Amino acid sequence: MKKIILSTGIFLLSITIVNAQTAAKSIFVELGGPGLASLNYDMRLQKKEDGLGFRVGVGGFTINENYGNGNERSGLLTIPVALNYLLSKDQRNYFEIGAGATYVHLSNKSQNFDNEQFSTSFGHLHFGYRLQPVNGGFTFRAGITPIFNGNGFIPYYASLSFGYKF
Repeated sequence: MKKIILSTGIFLLSITIVNAQTAAKSIFVELGGPGLASLNYDMRLQKKEDGLGFRVGVGGFTINENYGNGNERSGLLTIPVALNYLLSKDQRNYFEIGAGATYVHLSNKSQNFDNEQFSTSFGHLHFGYRLQPVNGGFTFRAGITPIFNGNGFIPYYASLSFGYKF
């Protein structure tokens, strides 16, 4: 899984360098969605505002708990990667569709027990609305992000994002 993520990252970075001068790019914070709580970078793969693009992000959180016998710390890391496609008639309001995968790493550290770690991944789709001005500025995204893996399918998982297009 790490080799796939590294290869995907190198591929996306090379595309970014080639198209960096004129392709639409944005950065956004997303709640829900494939990263749970994540910071993301999005870019079109062509030199225009809509069409095929990609997103990559990093998210997660930690929880510290104090017990009578000691402390416990749990951490979650998520790395969502996806391809997406934007459709628009006015170059401001977009319908966004996408698909990708998210790497998940969970760790639990306790003073009284061994450290536990767990890694997995899941697939995701995205269907939503994106407000994105032509000349840069505030962006907004909202959508439904079904997630799935070998253990099941959650069809009504939502996402909400705020960011900046440059």
